[in-house]
Amino acid sequence: MVTEARGWGDVLTALTDRSHLIVGEGLSAMVDEAVAPLGLRAEVLLVDLGQEVLTSVRADPPTPIAVEGTLAGRAFQHGEFVAGLGDDGARVLWVPMLDGTERAGVVRLELGPDVVDDLEFRRRCWTLSGCMGHIAIGKLPYSDRVRRIRAPRPLSVAAELLWHLVPPRTFATDNVVVTALLEPYDRVAGDAYDYVVDAETAYVAVFDGVGHDLAAGSATALAVSAMRNARRRGVDDLVGLATEADAQMQDAGVGPRFVTAVLARLDLVTGELRYLVAGHPPPLLLRRGHIVEAFGATPGYPLGVARQDGGHRTDAETVAVEWLEPGDRVVFYSDGIVEARDADGAFFGERRLADLSERAELDEVSAPETLRRLAAAVLAHQGGLLQDDATLVMVDWSTTGHERLLPSVARDTLDGPPTRSPEHVPGPAAEGFRAPSP
Repeated sequence: MVTEARGWGDVLTALTDRSHLIVGEGLSAMVDEAVAPLGLRAEVLLVDLGQEVLTSVRADPPTPIAVEGTLAGRAFQHGEFVAGLGDDGARVLWVPMLDGTERAGVVRLELGPDVVDDLEFRRRCWTLSGCMGHIAIGKLPYSDRVRRIRAPRPLSVAAELLWHLVPPRTFATDNVVVTALLEPYDRVAGDAYDYVVDAETAYVAVFDGVGHDLAAGSATALAVSAMRNARRRGVDDLVGLATEADAQMQDAGVGPRFVTAVLARLDLVTGELRYLVAGHPPPLLLRRGHIVEAFGATPGYPLGVARQDGGHRTDAETVAVEWLEPGDRVVFYSDGIVEARDADGAFFGERRLADLSERAELDEVSAPETLRRLAAAVLAHQGGLLQDDATLVMVDWSTTGHERLLPSVARDTLDGPPTRSPEHVPGPAAEGFRAPSP
């Protein structure tokens, strides 16, 4: 066992040392060479932005593998190890690959005849895939070939701008999961999302710039950047952030363009969710697998719109409060979701979005997998081609939500109980208290 552990240590040392100078397209060859002394063959496969296919990270990759209906896709969707057989009868293990908690793809491991597939082996494989997830995503900014794997359909200029702007699609701690999705990934223009998670608070926002062109993307990028800059200067109230976006957009002369948005700040200790609706559809609240009535605040002005009376946004006008309960999920979305039309012109609608959200919640799938399924349903409703940008953002306030992102072998090694547990924090959320909106 000591010799085996030393062998795995040598693998991780080799990967870490070689990763400094490796180019992106060399990642599969690098890991394959590193694990060969252990009787393994390895391949790194990245998922595309549309989460439809998994493609080997090589200079000349083989045919991509579909996410739906394959063993590799099952490992990706459910975040679990999946065993099978290769074309030559060799044992194959598909290992989910994360960058932090962002689903990056899978690692394919072919096991030699002397390899014992037990719990300890799988724990080593999980460490290997985590290392490769960090390395693979870290190489993205430097490799056009790897970027083409991530975006097999060429991006529009507006989509290129927005994908560089938004944070990774999934981030999790021991008490919150934030996950997002943009469609169509190759032609998104005015939609975007933003979030940041600190020790006690999470800030989340969703945006929809009017129009479907580069100007819409530029207006949205300015709004996101203005508020991000203000946050980093210490502005933490939602009205102040919206006012900053108003001012920057008006000074830049982006009018008559404007951007609708929902801004929210969640207290991760108490469950207080303060939110501001700027001309945008309100979020949905899922509690114990069902939609509950919430987020009834009257929408305010979109970002960048100058008020005719010359006044400014005020806290009393625009900020409302909801109290979340442990395990609640909040779904933010843009109108491209509910206004998707089928061949007969029928809208996808809020009710269908709510029904599918409830179904995914009851199926106990992870938050990012919930969004992937919702997006697939919206695309299917509109014949596979969206006519408008569609954005989904989900916030899962729970001490167990992050466990759905990790395989069971990883859950067994989590370091003790979470430091901040909504289920055990006294206060309004734990007591079912509902504070009045200001």
